[in-house]
Amino acid sequence: MGTNRPIKHNKLNELTGTQWLKFQKSWFVHNPPPRGKETLLHPAKFPEDLCQQFIEFFTKPGQLVLDPMAGTGSALVAAVRAGRQAIGVELNPDYAELARSRLKQENGGDKWGVICADARDIDTLDIEPVDYVITSPPYWDMLHREGFESQQQRRAAEGQDVFYSDSDQDLGNIGDYQQFLDELVAIYRKVAGLMRPRAYATIIVKNVKKGGEVYPLAWHLALRLSEFLQLKDEKIWCQDNQRLAPYGMGSAWVSNTMHHYCLNFRQQ
Repeated sequence: MGTNRPIKHNKLNELTGTQWLKFQKSWFVHNPPPRGKETLLHPAKFPEDLCQQFIEFFTKPGQLVLDPMAGTGSALVAAVRAGRQAIGVELNPDYAELARSRLKQENGGDKWGVICADARDIDTLDIEPVDYVITSPPYWDMLHREGFESQQQRRAAEGQDVFYSDSDQDLGNIGDYQQFLDELVAIYRKVAGLMRPRAYATIIVKNVKKGGEVYPLAWHLALRLSEFLQLKDEKIWCQDNQRLAPYGMGSAWVSNTMHHYCLNFRQQ
């Protein structure tokens, strides 16, 4: 039974027994708060408070957290707020600079950094061994998908990005699913090489639908990454405040997908 007292000989974190048990639940509902103006530019930001819950479970204060696809720095900001060190890699120079600016606004955040580089080269960067990885990759090229033109036009009209970038190096611009998956797995293999023994990694991802087909991206990643990291299970992030759409009504089953998989791995 959980208690509000610290856990004796806790090697992983500084949570109480009650906090530990609560986090062990395999699913949770989290509806992100409204985004600030400084992060609306990014088309697929994930929430700092969600990241902080994972960081506080899988690390102790002072340990180093890595996001190899940092975007506007949500995971890094969450790490600093939790009293951890933070390092990120981001391909898009504008996002990298925004992440740096956000870190500087945090108490002590100016000590940590964002490297503007291609995550494919992460093994060549000057990054010391890390205690935890938390990240969310592009959900393939779904920002380019047909059927969402009105949403894309609205974002463009408001001066917000529709895609992550125009770069040929951007994984979100790869049209072939197998190529995208292979390149993403290759990046995570290099990231695994930066993890300390028994360090954890959390990858937040969705299965995706395109052209009437389902591409089980989360399941493929779980299988492929198990070749070099130990899969420790998943937490399912549910959102219950999104508008339902009548996909396939009257003719076929098409779900309204309102959950993400938070896949948890551990270095050997």
